[in-house]
Amino acid sequence: MPQPSGHDTAAFGGQPHRIVERDGVRYTLLGTAHVSRASVDAVRAAVAEGPYDTVAVELDAGRLQSLSDPQAMAKLDLVKVIRQGKMHVFAANLALAAYQRRLAEQLGVEPGAELKAAAHDAKARGLKVELIDREVGITFKRAMQALGWWGRVKVGSGILVGMFADEEVADEEIERLKQGDMLESSFGEFASESPALYQTIIAERDRYMAAKLREHAGPASGAREVLAVVGAGHMAGMARHLLEDQEAPSSVVPALEQTVQKRKVPWIMLTLGTLILGGIAWGFYKGGFGMGASLLLQWALWTGGLAGLGCLLAGSHPLSILSAVIASPLKPFRPGIPSGAIAAWVEVHMRKPAYGDFMSLRDDVQSLRGWYRNRVSRVLMTFLLTNFGSMIGVWIAGIRIIGKVAS
Repeated sequence: MPQPSGHDTAAFGGQPHRIVERDGVRYTLLGTAHVSRASVDAVRAAVAEGPYDTVAVELDAGRLQSLSDPQAMAKLDLVKVIRQGKMHVFAANLALAAYQRRLAEQLGVEPGAELKAAAHDAKARGLKVELIDREVGITFKRAMQALGWWGRVKVGSGILVGMFADEEVADEEIERLKQGDMLESSFGEFASESPALYQTIIAERDRYMAAKLREHAGPASGAREVLAVVGAGHMAGMARHLLEDQEAPSSVVPALEQTVQKRKVPWIMLTLGTLILGGIAWGFYKGGFGMGASLLLQWALWTGGLAGLGCLLAGSHPLSILSAVIASPLKPFRPGIPSGAIAAWVEVHMRKPAYGDFMSLRDDVQSLRGWYRNRVSRVLMTFLLTNFGSMIGVWIAGIRIIGKVAS
């Protein structure tokens, strides 16, 4: 049976740690604060002086690249992001980057600097490096799927506020971050109030990272002494899973990476489209051409008008606005392609983001003027505000048409 060892904080510069021995491998879990210079120093000392043959880090490949390569953002294929329907994930990552930048400017420490140091120092010393965290996009999708409609609205609003906010991070939030997790903090207070979010962002990742340790830094890998650098908020949960879990990691990891695929038949949008078409057809049948044309015009004006208004507020190109106006009235009849995606695609082609836009993105999103100046952030605003306007227009027009039919 695997056994834990104590956690004397003095051995790691005051940073908490737990030691778990299992299947002939000694796992040292070093709990860090993602905004602490002391954590950076403790990690570098542990890698330099410890007996470890493997260093595992609470990162995925994308986050490590973002921390390590200042030009990583410039390599992003924005057209591919739009085509793959990943603009929401891009928005979440941008909000996280903006939050991290605010912390870095306020505290003088790059958030996650200790994770970056662990990976780079270990590689420089010829040690095996394992990235054990789940991809941010998967965590975000699973979190959204775990919430109800209102929960998604609150989280989405929080992400938008996080992207535009420029005030200093409160002292109490920084203290929570020192004991918690970067992703949890970036979701704001709602994460601590929502059991579904906590389960996805913290508890699931505890189990996931413990399974990744057993899978890639277990006895089969040849490892004997493993240092796992993780946020302090994950240390206890990971130690428990390392001690108690008996299910094979090859089963745990895929299960925690799975996201619910959208239904092939979008019944809600099909039902709404059927009601709207039926209402307009009823107008033509009962009230003649005049009434039917009036209902059809209402639909086009509300949906296309509000989508176009949202696109206009984003400062989009005139052809992007026109595409939003044309595409939005057709939304119920092509539910797989949001109006915002079409407008964003046109915006990318009409005002192709330059290398400098990607390089200055994290700085530009700190101010409202920067959002409009930067072509990448303007594409994101085009996507979000067009979709928001289209959604409001669909519901207003749908209610008015159905109400007319019912009366």
